[in-house]
Amino acid sequence: MSDAEYEAGPDDLEETLAGIDDELAEQRAAALRQGLEDYDLDEDDADLLAGIVRGEDGIEYHPALPVVAIVGRPNVGKSALVNRILGRREAVVEDTPGVTRDRVTYKAEWNGRRFSLVDTGGWEPDARGIDRSVAAQAEIAIDLSDVVLFVVDAMVGATSTDEHVVKLLRRSGKPVLLVANKIDDTRQEPEAAALWNLGLGEPHPVSAIHGRGVADLLDAVMGVLPEVSAVAKNEVGGPRRVAILGRPNVGKSSLLNKAAGEERVVVNELAGTTRDPVDELVEVGGKLWRFVDTAGIRRRVHLQQGADFYASLRTSTALEKAEVAVVVFDVTEPISEQDVRIVDLVLESGRALVLAFNKWDRLNDPDLEDIERRRYLEREIEQDLAHVSWAPRVNLSARTGRHLDKLVPALETALESWDTRIPTGKFNAFLTELVAEHPHPVRGGKQPRILFGTQAATRPPTFVLFTTGFLAPGYRRFIQRRLRELFGFAGTPIVINMRVRERRRR
Repeated sequence: MSDAEYEAGPDDLEETLAGIDDELAEQRAAALRQGLEDYDLDEDDADLLAGIVRGEDGIEYHPALPVVAIVGRPNVGKSALVNRILGRREAVVEDTPGVTRDRVTYKAEWNGRRFSLVDTGGWEPDARGIDRSVAAQAEIAIDLSDVVLFVVDAMVGATSTDEHVVKLLRRSGKPVLLVANKIDDTRQEPEAAALWNLGLGEPHPVSAIHGRGVADLLDAVMGVLPEVSAVAKNEVGGPRRVAILGRPNVGKSSLLNKAAGEERVVVNELAGTTRDPVDELVEVGGKLWRFVDTAGIRRRVHLQQGADFYASLRTSTALEKAEVAVVVFDVTEPISEQDVRIVDLVLESGRALVLAFNKWDRLNDPDLEDIERRRYLEREIEQDLAHVSWAPRVNLSARTGRHLDKLVPALETALESWDTRIPTGKFNAFLTELVAEHPHPVRGGKQPRILFGTQAATRPPTFVLFTTGFLAPGYRRFIQRRLRELFGFAGTPIVINMRVRERRRR
């Protein structure tokens, strides 16, 4: 069954609705609502008809939480310690060195005191390439912390790299607690005592994997941690949460860095650089936003292994916590099945959507192999992304910052649509006029009727139709298209559910 049979020709639906004032619309809706009493309704129906109202998020400022940074050379158990302190598997942990690359902040609590916990990548002297960038992020974390936990593998002992880190910590002037990790039982504690030689005071023997000694370590941290951070910005509540999604190496981290105005996350030509979702408060267009850079979503999650598998799971979690998703495309490459799957992931999550076509400056590059790439791109967008033609589109360059200012209006449009609520009276007036002009086709000698409709929720806009029979998928898509034409909803998916109800037997 094609959608063509539901296509509307020229009609005056918009003009008709404009002539129905709110009072008349509400009176008509009340009459339709009254008619539902002749049908069998359950408790959920009653709750739905009572209506749902959601408040708007405001921005609030709170004292800055003190910051505890965890540093050390690669593979000493920093992320395992983070997970132990948080009490959940949040940071990606694997036996391979160098899994963590960015500095990643988590909210933690111990004995009623809240603080920010910063996980960092392994620090190494004379590192090159991506390892140099990772080390730089660790050094920034030290500067932006109130207390530093320096983690050493006690079973290996102090290495020359550890001694380099000690010099770095002394120059910072920050309070430092030496953590002797991988002390799994009392027989191994003499190994921790050998770390006195680093000159950082008493080593705290812990086993991050088993939790041994971590409570005593946290008690010691609370003893030197200030009530209010001397380095962190005030905590801000309320900024809209934006997840940056895309396949590996399309420029997600570059986009976040350009928006933040600093090298906030590691950027490298190596695909899959980001592994942990990185939150950052960014002021763009005069407003505060909470941007979340995520790991690139690869072709098949279930075939991934190790760090990439867990990174994909955390990306999905970051999307669930976000309000709007910016899906980034690399315009120098054809739109792939993988790109479309990421868009569909956003639709399934019910988040608002903005399409960002990155590296747009490259389309004007005479050295680009395919000089007709722009024409092919438009054809690909028309074919592969037709189902999200309602999503705002921004052509930008994360590298140069070109058209980055256009991202904010697109985000605002998508979020406004995501929050939109249509009054019940107006929605039922729309349904009544729509069905009068384009009734549902007769199927099997029966024609399902729409008895009443209401918007059950926003974020995304979700509508429930009480009907006498099942509405064909094509007819529901027709209703969605007409809703968009008359009420906008640019940048947000629309959900239409049905509740088929039978007339009460007298």
